Amino acid sequence: MKKITAMILMFAMLFAAGGCTGDPAQPPAQAESAAVGTTSAAPTASEPETTEPAESVPAESEQPASPSASAPDPVAEQMAAMTLEEKVGQLFIAGFYGTEDGDYVDSLIRDYKVGGLIFFGRNVGTAEELVTLVNDLRAVNGDYIPLFFSMDQEGGTVERMPDEVNSLEDAYVYGQSGSSEVGYALGQVLAHECAAFGFNLDFAPSLDIWSNPENTVIGTRAFGTTAEAVEAVGPWAAYGLMDGGVIPVVKHFPGHGDTAVDSHVGLPTVSKTVDELLASELIPFQSAIKGREGAGVPAVMVAHILMSAIDPDHPASLSPAVVTGLLREQLGFDGVVFTDDLTMGAITEHYGLDEAAVLALEAGCDVLLVCHNEGDLALARQAVLDAVSSGRLTEERIDQSVYRVLSLKQDYGLTNNPIEMPDVQALNREIAALK
Repeated sequence: MKKITAMILMFAMLFAAGGCTGDPAQPPAQAESAAVGTTSAAPTASEPETTEPAESVPAESEQPASPSASAPDPVAEQMAAMTLEEKVGQLFIAGFYGTEDGDYVDSLIRDYKVGGLIFFGRNVGTAEELVTLVNDLRAVNGDYIPLFFSMDQEGGTVERMPDEVNSLEDAYVYGQSGSSEVGYALGQVLAHECAAFGFNLDFAPSLDIWSNPENTVIGTRAFGTTAEAVEAVGPWAAYGLMDGGVIPVVKHFPGHGDTAVDSHVGLPTVSKTVDELLASELIPFQSAIKGREGAGVPAVMVAHILMSAIDPDHPASLSPAVVTGLLREQLGFDGVVFTDDLTMGAITEHYGLDEAAVLALEAGCDVLLVCHNEGDLALARQAVLDAVSSGRLTEERIDQSVYRVLSLKQDYGLTNNPIEMPDVQALNREIAALK
């Protein structure tokens, strides 16, 4: 939002000072208008591709001092009109069941005002059915704040597309190329797939390192078995998604590849120190956060892993030491932090969902995933509201996360507009070309 404010100030001063120059910005494309059936030319690792800005933003040192100037902040204005209940709703992405619109998912949108929905295989029928479902849910949302329509579309082992869309290979296959161009092309195809069916957020790519051969939950979902192999390709898949107008959420911070326990059923433990993580697991994440020409990834998912040398009492997703201390302060990430699904065994075997939701926000997370059982969303949401009422969480803390969420939605131009039936054959030609 600093860029927005700076731009408005610049326009205001043009009439008085005749204009100024500054550093170029790199705004993401809008998912709603992403082209299907075309793949942008991939950048090389030494010469990353950048998107030319629509306008120039003045450098901070060149911004004129004007104590009387008061530029409007559209996100702050939007928040000022929201109730606490509406703000808390924006901090949740919820799952539902079925391939058709129904009372429960309508309630998530109308009554709980959730920030987004996540789709699994259970929600994906034919291509036509998926388009109809997405459009029905957008219509239910009406003219309210646009929803995150999200899924885990990684390709290979984790495919969420309708059967008419051909499958991609696992990330590991593309990772063997060692090529940033291949990573970028993969990200572009993922973006085109998602945008074609109305999805504006993809929980991908996985930047985990498959360093433990006994790891079954990551395995070939990783781009490689070393930090160098993952860093060479993985972040570029995120950039391809970004340039395709789809929000990438890189995962599973701080790294799920050196575990033997599946966090869907239990709590994995990693005993590495911060220095050891910086020398391995964190390298791909650092690269993605730094990004191209300073334009890093906008979102990170934190895993349910006990980092015993950093916080022996809380899994990473619920740990202030990991989320605030390591990710935000040490690595400098200022985007949106998502939890992994709070209904996974790593959490439910040790915490109640209500307590986990509050702990995640206390740790510094912004968006909480509640993906499965009907009724869980209401429980978690009420726990957050009660924590604010009791003073355990301040409304200022809620506002911090809501501001990040709404800023991300505005940055990517999310809308409630209906989508048209995509050209599936064009998508399949892209996929074939990538293979």
